[in-house]
Amino acid sequence: MSDVPLVARRPWEEPIWKPAPGRSSVLIYLLTIHVLAVSGLILCPLPSPWVLAAALGLTALGGLGTTVGLHRALSHRTVKLHKAVERILIFGAIINGSGSPLSWVSYHRLHHSCSDTADDISSPTHGGFWWAHLRWLYQSPPAEVARWCPELDTREYRAWARAETPLVLLSLLCGLPFGWSAFFWLGAIRLVYSLHMQCFVNSLTHLGQARDGDHSQNVWWLGPLQLAAWGENWHHNHHDYPGSARFGVRWWQVDVGWYCIRGLEALGLAENVRQRRPATEAR
Repeated sequence: MSDVPLVARRPWEEPIWKPAPGRSSVLIYLLTIHVLAVSGLILCPLPSPWVLAAALGLTALGGLGTTVGLHRALSHRTVKLHKAVERILIFGAIINGSGSPLSWVSYHRLHHSCSDTADDISSPTHGGFWWAHLRWLYQSPPAEVARWCPELDTREYRAWARAETPLVLLSLLCGLPFGWSAFFWLGAIRLVYSLHMQCFVNSLTHLGQARDGDHSQNVWWLGPLQLAAWGENWHHNHHDYPGSARFGVRWWQVDVGWYCIRGLEALGLAENVRQRRPATEAR
């Protein structure tokens, strides 16, 4: 037998069907919501106005929960939210399928520490589009909470992690008492839409031309579609200055997450808001 050690394979070199240890439940969840969403579009293609409005409302809450609560407030500490507001936003993010604060923040800080290198857990630069878009969700090992967000390793945030599975099940099934159309549209169809709009931030907005090793780019046309991730399409702006709560730095760069923060600040529900006003126009 050869004494030469085998070279460890990168996660994206594994078969597409093979989840990382402990990540099988994520793959099952992804398959389940996609099968249900396709079924729902076939069986109930036209929801009633109230069902559509409710689905859009839950999606919007989840999008703000992800971009304002998990991303700008907890991951980068660019705004301090009133505790009640923070909890509402975390709840919205979880029922939108974004995950608990511990997992989301630890993954995101890991991503920023080595963006678009071979150690980045969600970059298309090495793993390709589908790796960055979906595969990393179930084929990357969990990011270490103790290393990436030790300040969040508290009773409160651990409780959110324990509540994630029941809340996602509630989110998936919440429309069932109101009929099949509500079941599909408030559940799987909404979750699949939210999933892909958020995943475009990892895949599509990291396919730009390299600048000092960073491939992030702004994608203006993604903004109107991103009800589930308000303002995240200005991704190069964010990578250029992650210490800012404002992603849309030019007047024409619509950033609903930023407008929400300013509104909360005016109401006394947010403080310590940090932003950068660039000297030159963002790309």
